[in-house]
This record gives sequence, C-alpha cells and structure tokens, in this order.
Amino acid sequence: MTRTMQVSDAMIIDVDALTLWEQVADPTQMPRWSPENTGAHTPADSRPLQVDEVFEGSNHRGRAGWVTECVVTASDPGERFAFKVRKIGAGSPKLRAGIATWIYEFEDIDGRTRVTETWTDDRTAWPDWVAAIIDRVLTSGRPFADFQRLNIHRTLTAMKDEFSRGKNSEAA
Repeated sequence: MTRTMQVSDAMIIDVDALTLWEQVADPTQMPRWSPENTGAHTPADSRPLQVDEVFEGSNHRGRAGWVTECVVTASDPGERFAFKVRKIGAGSPKLRAGIATWIYEFEDIDGRTRVTETWTDDRTAWPDWVAAIIDRVLTSGRPFADFQRLNIHRTLTAMKDEFSRGKNSEAA
C-alpha cells in the first residue's frame, strides 16, 4: 500500500490576508493554534521570518517531546509562508533528514482570508513499510497522513475561532 505523501485543508478566516500572514510567518505564534507545537526559537524578536532564516520548533504529543530545525523556503507577505523541517531530535535537532514541508497559502476574499495549510511528507527515502510501522507507533495506530489531516483541521479551526473572537470583541 502506497502512503499518502501530502495532505491539506483550507478554511476562510475573518481577518485580512496580511494580518494572518504576519502571525503565521512568526513561528513563535504557532502554539496559539497547533495541537502539537509548544514554541519556537527564532533568530530575532518575534516577527515574520524571511527566506533562508532558520528556527527551532518544540513539539509535544502524548508523552513524547521533540525539537525540529526548520528553514524558511517562502515568505511572501499576505500570500505564502513555507518551511522545511530538516533536523529532528528528542532534546535538540540532531538527526538530519528530509522530514516534512509545511506551506501556508493566503487568499484575500473581500477582507477575509482563505488559508490553506499543506503538509508534505519529505521522508521519500524511507520504504513505505518502514514509514507505516513507525507512523502507527507515533500516531496510536493511524497512518501519518490521516493524523496530519486532523492536526491541520484543528490548527485552522483554532485560528478561525481566535480571529472570530477578536472580531466579536471589537463589535461589542
């Protein structure tokens, strides 16, 4: 059985594309929405990162915690933010390998934004059967693509909820 190498989801969020991009392109903000990300260390104060900047992300799932080293591959204001996860490790990112690529695309729709989040499995050198075994251990029995599809939906829903609350409190 061939594994799914890419999944994505999209949601319309009640905020303009540039504002949303500014938040997403600052990886220190991701714990506000992500079910796994617990923080990021960036090369400078919180701000949108630019192409080729490197950051570390800390993550947690169940009892497991890990750190990743990521490099920004796209940073187009109000349009796109992307990064590759190129190292991973338990306490620090030591294992260099193709891990994943994350892409966020922003489309302005009359002052609102359709944000599309895409995960690509960059573990192309892994045989499918090896990935399937490891993935089922890491995800409590699910294929990794299904697990990531759910995480993406949770992230986008949290973003939508947060920005909707902001609009509602401005109206009050």
